[in-house]
Amino acid sequence: MEPTDAFGARLRAALHRHGSLCVGIDPHPQLLAAWGLTDDVAGLAAFADICVEAFAGRVALVKPQVAFFEAYGAAGLAVLERTVAALRAADTLVLADAKRGDIGSTMAAYARAWLGDGPLVADAVTLSPYLGFDALAPALQVARARGRGVFVLAATSNPEAIAVQQAVVGAGCTVAQSIVDAAAARNADTATLGSIGVVVGATVSDAPDLHALNGPILLPGVGYQGAGPAEVRRLAGDLPGVLPSVSRELLRAGPGVSQLQAAADRIGAAFGFLPT
Repeated sequence: MEPTDAFGARLRAALHRHGSLCVGIDPHPQLLAAWGLTDDVAGLAAFADICVEAFAGRVALVKPQVAFFEAYGAAGLAVLERTVAALRAADTLVLADAKRGDIGSTMAAYARAWLGDGPLVADAVTLSPYLGFDALAPALQVARARGRGVFVLAATSNPEAIAVQQAVVGAGCTVAQSIVDAAAARNADTATLGSIGVVVGATVSDAPDLHALNGPILLPGVGYQGAGPAEVRRLAGDLPGVLPSVSRELLRAGPGVSQLQAAADRIGAAFGFLPT
């Protein structure tokens, strides 16, 4: 059984306090322009600061998209470090959307960077299992030891993924289902909510069975990409730990802090993602 300070336990508490909406920080160049900000590190920092002010202490999980910070080099990563630190200092859980995946010592280095005690450490990180689920072992070990979490890509909504994720392996099981099952096996000793989650696109038509997961389920694609309450219910029903993720649909309400907060409240209410 995992300790009470494990990521799954902390996430479950955050869901009760704030509802289940996951808010992305995605500083697209188009959003920077729409907010009247410059497409440089100064604009990036201003965008991130506004998001921290708007969402810290108000939502269950905040998900910075790492690539948009990496695009500005070392200075952009410094902004990411400050953003993650500010959110965590406000007792807000942070999921680094880095989609890391590799083997051996390289995977161990990724685990140390995002789940250890370094300057980029978050409460959880997204991982790609497509070099083999067991190749993620270094990250899973660090996550368990440090009370962190991971969200493993299982069924993404991009059309290019179908050939791989819907391929049939073993006894008629799809690759996507095998990933969910592997995550479920690692959550089996957890009494409440495990710390090994999966990512399933909210617009996926042929989703894996999630009922045995006993872990968090991140559902990107809400709002801007077309998924609504019906899609969320179809995929996850009343399973615990469901986290519909919204980014651009919400962020386009900015740059005003109050407008962003109102948009988060409105989307949460429309989808029923409210505190319990």
